[in-house]
Amino acid sequence: MTDASTQTGGTFAENIMHFARTLRRAGLPVGPGRVIEAIRAVEVAGIRRRDDFYWTLHSVFVNRRDQWDIFDQAFHVFWRNPELLKKMMDMMLPTTFLDSTKRDDQPELSRRLSEALAPSPAPDSDQESDEEEIEINATLTASDNELLQSKDFESMSAEEMAEAKKAMATMRLPIMEVKTRRQRADFHGGVIDMRRTLRASLRSGGASIPLRFKSNVTRHPPLVVLCDISGSMTQYSRMLLHFMHALTNDRDRVHTFAFGTRLTNITRYMRYRDVDAALDVISEKVEDWSGGTRIGATIKEFNKFWSRRVLGQGAVVLLISDGLDRDAGEGLGIEMERLHKSCRQLIWLNPLLRYQGFEPRSKGVKAILPHVDQFRTVHNLNSLKELADILSQPMGAQPEKRSFAA
Repeated sequence: MTDASTQTGGTFAENIMHFARTLRRAGLPVGPGRVIEAIRAVEVAGIRRRDDFYWTLHSVFVNRRDQWDIFDQAFHVFWRNPELLKKMMDMMLPTTFLDSTKRDDQPELSRRLSEALAPSPAPDSDQESDEEEIEINATLTASDNELLQSKDFESMSAEEMAEAKKAMATMRLPIMEVKTRRQRADFHGGVIDMRRTLRASLRSGGASIPLRFKSNVTRHPPLVVLCDISGSMTQYSRMLLHFMHALTNDRDRVHTFAFGTRLTNITRYMRYRDVDAALDVISEKVEDWSGGTRIGATIKEFNKFWSRRVLGQGAVVLLISDGLDRDAGEGLGIEMERLHKSCRQLIWLNPLLRYQGFEPRSKGVKAILPHVDQFRTVHNLNSLKELADILSQPMGAQPEKRSFAA
């Protein structure tokens, strides 16, 4: 590659601008200011080496760990990596041909990137307009809102993910209120408050004894969220953190932890009013984002350092993970048993449960399953609404967790 100053006619600057548009269509927050910064950065760093050019653009366009994969794929495709260009050509072939020729070692392109790189249909083509009209008529059988509610987070486009995040911002989690030890005056009945009753009788000189009553104060139990941010959970954890942000700003006593190979308390950052600012800070603080998973070690760390701080007053724990453990479930059963005994209710949310043929074959899943009260799927908006319905019911009225054959 040559120096950026030798490019004539502003062609290279235009290519950077088109590359920024591709990233924006794929969902990255890239504006005109970022484009200008990228052009200036390339002018300073030069483009003599492809690696220097890659990291120069990376430093400008990427500010969160969950954006790395999209940028990496977009860079190699846009700036002509032969392997990924071949992959893009394969995506244009019929599905049956792809299924018969796909290899396990082929990298899978993000749907957001493939849609961003797909050419727009020509507006003056009569044939394409007819096909578009047929497609619209076919989708009139269900509303866009209903389709979005049942669509898997992993298969959503950038536009659909934006709509889903807006829907999550309005969701609430009405956990059933429970009685506390604290009592207060109750004018509608309860148990007799002897102290207030005797004080009231002294005011009348003992001629009458007006009864005073008291009852237990009810309050929502604390909510503790343990969210898996490993590579296999990246797409789901990114969406669910938006949901947890809405909950944190809607109620008190919500504690959120992210774990992969280590445990990170992100409660303070989830209280930011701006969800984008919160996720930006979290991506910087969480060092093991999209890495491996050591569920047993992280649950042990939580039990040792955090359980007594956040699991008081009958807390409800949400464990969001696919159960795939790098340590093959070593010590996981013991730590899950301790966690289960320390909380009022332990609910496991696993996106793999959306498959009808799911079976607990991995050692991690087998170690977790006996120690949870509810085992639910969490892969779309409908599953989040079902979770809200379950938590709003008393524990005795909740449905039993799904059972599996031995």
